[in-house]
Amino acid sequence: MTKNGLTFFFLSMLAMVSAVEDKGSCYGIGSGTMAGIIFADVAVTIIIVSTTYWYASKRRQKKEKADEVYMNVRANCKT
Repeated sequence: MTKNGLTFFFLSMLAMVSAVEDKGSCYGIGSGTMAGIIFADVAVTIIIVSTTYWYASKRRQKKEKADEVYMNVRANCKT
């Protein structure tokens, strides 16, 4: 992970830990806890989407380069 990613992860975990407000009731969820869960969910979703996009871009570039080489070889054979 990058430095920004680690900072983001640390802050989201800190928000979840510090959000514990009511220790007497095991069924109650505080608003801070809920916000921390939503924040962490959004963060993980963004990481998954960006990683998938990055790998797909790399694969697409590799395929385009392979097609380009093939077309050049084919054009040279016709002459």
